[in-house]
Amino acid sequence: MRRIVGFTLVFVGVFAVVLGVLLRAWAYPSLAKAPVKPETTSVAVGKDVTALLVLRENGVPNPQIRTGLNLTSTRFVTGDLRAPEVQEDGDIAAWVEATRVTDDDTGTVVSASVREVCLDRATNMGVTPCQNQYIEDQAEGQRDTDVQQPGLSLKFPFGTEQRDYPMYDVALRAPVDATFQGEEEIDGLAVYRFVQVIPRSKIGERDVPGALIGKSEPMVRADLYYENRRTMWVEPVTGQIIDGSEERKQELRTFDQPEGGGTLVFDGTLEFDDKTVTANVAAASDNKSSLWLLTTFPLILWIAGGAVLVVGVVLLALVRREGSGGGARRR
Repeated sequence: MRRIVGFTLVFVGVFAVVLGVLLRAWAYPSLAKAPVKPETTSVAVGKDVTALLVLRENGVPNPQIRTGLNLTSTRFVTGDLRAPEVQEDGDIAAWVEATRVTDDDTGTVVSASVREVCLDRATNMGVTPCQNQYIEDQAEGQRDTDVQQPGLSLKFPFGTEQRDYPMYDVALRAPVDATFQGEEEIDGLAVYRFVQVIPRSKIGERDVPGALIGKSEPMVRADLYYENRRTMWVEPVTGQIIDGSEERKQELRTFDQPEGGGTLVFDGTLEFDDKTVTANVAAASDNKSSLWLLTTFPLILWIAGGAVLVVGVVLLALVRREGSGGGARRR
């Protein structure tokens, strides 16, 4: 009887260990991949914001800098399945992000952009080169097709660690480190907080009405400067951004104006609304539970299976020793 029990325990132990290895080494990499065609919408709101609005009077554009605005930023993300790098079961996804910021009172579009970026589905790092990547500023009517987007975009990797990550900034056209700054909870969900600081940087030049920036000339050439402090709360198992905020400034400055002495054309904070955060918590919790089966559960199988295997081997050894001892006594 002990022999049967011993062999059974050995079999169960080996099976548990092998199953754990298969789940972690094969099933987890297959499941822990960003989708090739996400369908997500997120909304951020800003209160008491200063922004440049291009209003129309008698059909003529009339740019004005307004203060005390309430803004809504809507972002929709989907996938481009026609991108040549994308295969349904492949390792690369091409995501399209469309963002529009509007003034709540007038419905005026403050800014609007669309971009396509190629991502590694496991690490979420930008893939370069990638044929179809672009960034389009719809308000300016400009489309930049000669652009690559290295670093993270739109989410963090599965198994996010407590370290810095390069994250691509669209306005700057370059990645800047998002720095890990601590652990928190949102609605009971454990998250990591990352902060990305974009220093004041020149991102372009504009011909603008002189009156808009306090100049007497009809049109003036001015440099556009940008700075941002972006805070992201990330669920580490899935890498999903649960909550986020941006403290953003944009300034028009002529050659004769000192740093900080120009005209602010955007100054305010945008942060995810409650509905978006609640939806993100629910989605991340569901995905985290699925991934738990393929991360923590294999570890349990290895420990339990190893223990059962050891017990089975010991039991068989005892049976063999007793059998050897019994044969000697009969002689």
